[in-house]
Amino acid sequence: MSDDTDRAAAAGAKAEARWLERGVALRAFFYIFGTHVFAGFVYLLFYLGEHAKK
Repeated sequence: MSDDTDRAAAAGAKAEARWLERGVALRAFFYIFGTHVFAGFVYLLFYLGEHAKK
């Protein structure tokens, strides 16, 4: 009985670790994606400012 409990606890810990790894990867993806979107917007502002009719 104790072995079943230990295996269930180990499986739960492994699933939780996998879930946390997925969360970190997803968060990193959104941070990187958001940073690139912001950088693209800043680049667009500089481009439009350079080509504006003055």
